[in-house]
Amino acid sequence: MFSARIPPLPGRHVIDHQMRLYMKFRQTDAPPVAAAKASFSTATAYRFEHDHRLPSHKQPVRGRRRPDPLADLFETEIVPM
Repeated sequence: MFSARIPPLPGRHVIDHQMRLYMKFRQTDAPPVAAAKASFSTATAYRFEHDHRLPSHKQPVRGRRRPDPLADLFETEIVPM
């Protein structure tokens, strides 16, 4: 039968809904099965086994701590090439 769920794509972030589905399925299924039902990889499932927080409650990744020293050089030299 046709599944309406979108398959996981590389580089796609797991959303809170998928995490809640995984935790619900995890009560009765093994991590690989629960991960497949929630539409993400087994590796992600095992990562969630160690950290049960929802993705929206995790601290965001910190960006650059100092300005890029080559930013102006990139715009004037590299982009025109």
